[in-house]
Amino acid sequence: MRVKVISRATDDFTRERSQDLQKVFRNYDPGLRSQERAVEYTRALNAAKLEKIFARPFIGAMDGHIDAVSCMAKNPNHLKAIFSGSMDGDIRLWDIAARKTVSQFPGHQGAVRGITTSTDGDLLVSCGVDCTVRLWKVPMLKTVDTSDSTGESSQPSAVYTWKHAFWGVDHQWGSNLFATVGAQVDIWDHNRSEPINSFEWGKDTLLSVRFDPGEPNVLVTSASDRSITLYDLRLSSPVRKLIMKTRCNSICWNPREPMNFTAANEDTNCYSFDCRRLDEAKIVHKGHVSAVMDIDYSPTGREFVTGSYDRSVRIFNYNGDHSREIYHTKRMQRVFCVKYTYDGTYIVSGSDDTNLRLWKSKASEQLGVLLPRERKKQEYHDAVMERYKHLPEVKRIVRHRHLPKPLYKAANLRRTMIEAENHKEERRRKHSAPGSRPVQPFRKRRIIKEVE
Repeated sequence: MRVKVISRATDDFTRERSQDLQKVFRNYDPGLRSQERAVEYTRALNAAKLEKIFARPFIGAMDGHIDAVSCMAKNPNHLKAIFSGSMDGDIRLWDIAARKTVSQFPGHQGAVRGITTSTDGDLLVSCGVDCTVRLWKVPMLKTVDTSDSTGESSQPSAVYTWKHAFWGVDHQWGSNLFATVGAQVDIWDHNRSEPINSFEWGKDTLLSVRFDPGEPNVLVTSASDRSITLYDLRLSSPVRKLIMKTRCNSICWNPREPMNFTAANEDTNCYSFDCRRLDEAKIVHKGHVSAVMDIDYSPTGREFVTGSYDRSVRIFNYNGDHSREIYHTKRMQRVFCVKYTYDGTYIVSGSDDTNLRLWKSKASEQLGVLLPRERKKQEYHDAVMERYKHLPEVKRIVRHRHLPKPLYKAANLRRTMIEAENHKEERRRKHSAPGSRPVQPFRKRRIIKEVE
């Protein structure tokens, strides 16, 4: 009689030291696990449901302003610090962790329209409709007591008065220069009380300005005449201008692909452009039902956040045409400014109801320190969801977002209007001479012309 026995050598499965990894023997023959695909599908379905159950994006609100929050800026020196400016001229430095005011910067007599920090984080630049640019010394968070919710007041280190109101400001990367916009583009130095250079193309008001993080001498502006203009500080005149059908309220460069920027437009969409080719948008990001007021990229450059007049905050993938996430609360009003934190984990939004709100960039992400087992389990859940995301049931659960009733009705109405407009254009094309009305891609439809 022949007997089969299982024999294992002790040296094959025993660890030499307690720090060594456990030896695991696996047989990867697919014939041994005929139900593997069904089991993984069930796990993907459960992971999608669990993600919805634990989706709690809202962390808290920071109140203190007595008027609408109009602009925000991040502090490069401190991960948990953020500046905010309001329509009544108040500027505050917040501790995001404690959700309290650390310091106040009084002085502006009207609305604060733009604030930015220097590259080293030691200087804060603010401007507003009172025709002044103010430079402030940024206090160190370690030396300030965050238990005091009122915060200490600071005095400006310099005040520069100019001829017109300002609507935006941005600091150049790695230098002492910063740019303001209003009636024209003005280039300032920290130590000069007047602009060292000025650019002008047209007579309309400029609304926003951003320096290119990859090429510090290049900046882009948006204006109320529906234009987007590129400037180069090494030249004496603007480089290129793009005129659209509706104006852009804000612009932001992609930090990882610094030749690309995205513009937040009044027509509810965001348009991503390559600055080397402005005659066509790379991607049109849709989702909002009212004007997009502000935009900011994640430090990874893989996604960006937008705030809209429709009282919602949306997160888009940099190459996605629809938002992957939408945030809203009952009390949040029109969102005027949004920012990613420097680690990409949180989003801060400022709205018309005088509050700043803190959100998680991933709605279901667990905060705090994760154990290795918890992290591996989360990575496995993300992997099986990615593998089976195309299946109908998983796709339905992952894509579903609850919308407030006014937002839902406005989205349906806008969808109906777009379908009617497309149907009307199709009928016109059918009743016109062949070739007289060519089909125009949507990426070019909102662009009027490019001027050099």
